[in-house]
Amino acid sequence: MQAFSIPSDSMQNTLQQGDRVLVDKLTPWFGSEPERGEVVVFHDPDNWLAGEPTPEPNPVQRVLSWVGLMPSSEEKDLIKRVIGVGGDTVECKGTGPLRVNGKALNEPYVYAGNTPCTVDDQGGQFKVKVPEGKIWVMGDHRQNSLDSRYHQNDKNKGFVPVDSVVGRAIVIAWPPTRWDTLPIPDTFDQGLSAAAPGALGLAGAVPLVLWRRRRLLTDGNPRVSGGGTAG
Repeated sequence: MQAFSIPSDSMQNTLQQGDRVLVDKLTPWFGSEPERGEVVVFHDPDNWLAGEPTPEPNPVQRVLSWVGLMPSSEEKDLIKRVIGVGGDTVECKGTGPLRVNGKALNEPYVYAGNTPCTVDDQGGQFKVKVPEGKIWVMGDHRQNSLDSRYHQNDKNKGFVPVDSVVGRAIVIAWPPTRWDTLPIPDTFDQGLSAAAPGALGLAGAVPLVLWRRRRLLTDGNPRVSGGGTAG
């Protein structure tokens, strides 16, 4: 585990500026990759934080950084929600809803008063396919988050390399009045995976084979025995 401080309002109201979250850094070491709906911390992929001031750590933060319980002040990390993983198609039209592989997301975690999609010509309207080994991330405060949408001209085209992910935020640990877990929202349990072309082909082939078999039987084809199964 490592503690991270929330520096901005981009994840409101899920996370507030000044919250401290505990991040699971161990699971990725065993080959686990980010999943849709997780809140993840990741290293700046390509100057997303350009021009942002580097906060000056207090003595306690310096000690925690030295022992590895907090990142160093020199590290450039961000925190967002994973919307799409490798192979997914993510789309925003109008004010929403946000769609993953054609399925609409119900997003109660989006900041009150925001729309799931932003109507602007800077990146708020998009349709992208996530490459393997990358993720598409967005903030819960949709109208106040410079996330994947607004970095589509960088070297990763707005996608975050999985290798840049530090870990998954699982608990709001501070302040005590804000203590809470960060589960994956139910909307990501609706079977969002993109259908593989091979699976679609097989689904279409089975009815065709059964239809042909029925036709042979009804036509009295001598090559098919009515009392057994063909090899």
